[in-house]
Order: sequence, then structure tokens, then C-alpha cells
Amino acid sequence: MTDVYPNLISMYDLLICLTNAIDLISPQVADHHQQVAYLAFKLGEQLDLSSEEKKELLLAGLLHDIGALSLDERLELIEAEPPTSQNHAFRGAQLIEGFNPFSNVSDIIRYHHLHWNNGEGATFKGQKVPYASHILHLADRIAVLIDRNHDVIGQIKDIRAIISAQKNTTFAPELVDAFIDMSIHEYIWLDLIYKPLLHILPDITSFGIVELTLDEVIDLTKIFASIIDFRSPFTANHSVGVAKTVEKLAELAGFSEDECKMMLIAGYLHDLGKLAVKKEVLEKPGKLNAEEFNSIRSHTFYTFRLLQAIKGMETINKWASFHHEKLNGKGYPFHLNNKSIFLGSRIMAVADIFTAITEDRPYREGMSKEKTIEVLYSLVEDKSICPYVVSILMDNFELINTIRIDAQLKAAAKYNYFIEKESTI
Repeated sequence: MTDVYPNLISMYDLLICLTNAIDLISPQVADHHQQVAYLAFKLGEQLDLSSEEKKELLLAGLLHDIGALSLDERLELIEAEPPTSQNHAFRGAQLIEGFNPFSNVSDIIRYHHLHWNNGEGATFKGQKVPYASHILHLADRIAVLIDRNHDVIGQIKDIRAIISAQKNTTFAPELVDAFIDMSIHEYIWLDLIYKPLLHILPDITSFGIVELTLDEVIDLTKIFASIIDFRSPFTANHSVGVAKTVEKLAELAGFSEDECKMMLIAGYLHDLGKLAVKKEVLEKPGKLNAEEFNSIRSHTFYTFRLLQAIKGMETINKWASFHHEKLNGKGYPFHLNNKSIFLGSRIMAVADIFTAITEDRPYREGMSKEKTIEVLYSLVEDKSICPYVVSILMDNFELINTIRIDAQLKAAAKYNYFIEKESTI
């Protein structure tokens, strides 16, 4: 039924996919995660840290701003360090702390905006702060000082002076010393503005390939889903609802156990491209203008291109990215038709529509069963969605709807906890 699925998927490829998606929203924040990851790793080298410590710094750099849920917040963090900067660090740590390979990385991210403050930054509210958090903080602040529009070598002297002036106040003194010693190497600065940095990062940092099993990919992409959905209360539990719906529909359609897991992953990732859409557009209460509507319509294209770079995810990508294609060829963005739309993609399309119209949102209640059935059959009639998949849904409506509701209630509770906890930081 599907392509052969490889045993393992590269965690690095998945993380690069995520940071690429987050950075798509504006050229002003593009490549920031990669630059910070590279600098943190190089500082770790200068400090003679172990291979494991340097790997954790690299991962923390790639993920450090995932808790910043809007472009305005990202830009504010790049331009300065406002008093609220610690909020996004705690949010980011909270998003990833349940994923075992990130157990140490989450604490590094949690405290990465704490100032050294003559040694007081070694702890926070009685908790020991990882030394790596201060390394990550320094790497982040170095990266934001670089002006990409001017000769980077000519900026070294000024950046050294700015960082040196904050020795023992913002940054630990030995870290500033390590940076000053490291900064004489022109290649480091040239690497930072080298456009293919993303592609050579594993080689120049000696980052070993960390491969994930199918179950571990599920756990990681569930984090992706939270990052996608938590940007707005309008979509706070949508991806989870779609994921659990497609998983059950796939099982009822005769998919194997591994294929059902692949469908679950595709469900978590189907709206990945929405990270490229501004939050203001996602939350606009009125009618979208043409430009805003086109931005929304582009999200499946971005999902497809982002996932395309991950070896072994080819089938999952097709299932995830084609959920706005229609059997009559009038979907978008590829205008596939009945002959070229996979069964997994057809299941995703039905699950996405079903979840979208039945879930409650802040501005409206979900549709009743009767109205949902009417909408789905009308889409079958105009040859937009697959009648076979809709028939499976109709035959198991109560079961599937219960699964969706249960998954979304749990996701909503997680979202509410996520938002409420921020106020206690």
C-alpha cells in the first residue's frame, strides 16, 4: 500500500525542518537558530567540553526560540532582551521536556536568557542553572549583533567590545574570555553568514547522526504539533484532533500498524506550513483580503517542501501535504486529481475537514452531527473528497468523533496549562 518505510529517521533532519518552518515567517529571523547552534557548539569547543555537552548545546541552539509564538516576540528578542524574555525560554523548555532525547536540552533552554549578574545567575529561584544555559545566552547575543548587510569581518572589533563590556554582568567572565580567544578565527564569522550553513552544520560541528524509531518520531512530531497549534487559541488543538482521526480512519481502511503510525505522524505535521503564516492572519476575525487568503493557501506547499528534505518521510509527506487537493482537480497547490491522490492523502483531507467543522473554537461552536454529515456528503457530491473514506467515517461516526473529542480535550488541557503556567514565571 505504501513505499517501504526505513527503520530510522534522522533527528537532525527533523529539527532542521522545524527551524526552517519557524524561520519562514520573516527574513529578519531567518537562520537565527542555526547561527546560535553553531556559535554555542564553537564556544563548547573553546571551553573543551565533552562531545555530549557540545551535542546538547547544538540541539539547544536549534530549538532555543521555539517558545516564541509570534513574529513580534521573535523580533523583540533579536533587537533587545525585554524583561519578559524569560517567558519564551520557559515555554520552549515546557514544550520539549517530555521527549527523552531532550531531557537535558530542555533545562538549557529554560534558563538561556538569565544574566550572570556577578554569579547570582548560577541559580534561579533556588534551582541550579546549567552552565550551558549561559553559553547559549552568550551565543544568542553574539548572533543578534551581526549585521548581515555589511562586511562581517569588519564587525568583529565592535562585537568584541560590546560583549567585553558586559563581562561579569550579563555574561560569565570565563565565557567572555573564551569568546574573545575564539573570535580571532575569521572562518567562524564567515561560517555564520554562509548561506549553506544549514546544510554543512552537521559536518563542521561533527554532529553525529541521531536516528529515531517510528515511535520516537511520533513523540517528536507531537511536539511539532503543539508548536504549530499553540500559536493561537483558534487552532490550539486542531492538529491533535486531525492526527487521532486519521490514525483511526487508516486502521478502519485496512492500513498496517506501521502505516497507521505513519498516518498519525502525517496528521501531526499536516499544518506545519502554517508556521510561515503570520499569527495576525490566522486570527483575523473578519474576511481575509486576497493577499491574506493566498498566504493561508500557501501552507500546504510549505509543508510539502519542508518535509521533502527528510529522507524516509516521502510517503508521510504526501499524506500530510495533499490534504487540500480535491478529486476533481480544483484543490491546491498542485491541482492533483482522482488518479494521483493517494488513499492516505484522501483520508487526511476528510479528517481535516471533519475536525475543522466539528471542533469548538473561541468564535463558534462545532457543527452538529446532522450538519457535519450534510457538509461531507455535499463535498462528495461535487467530487471534492473521497466517497469511500466518507463512508468509513459515516459507519463509525460516534467512535471517531469520541476519539477526536477525547484527544482535543487532552490537548486543550495541555494548552491551558501551558498558558496559565506562563503567568507564574
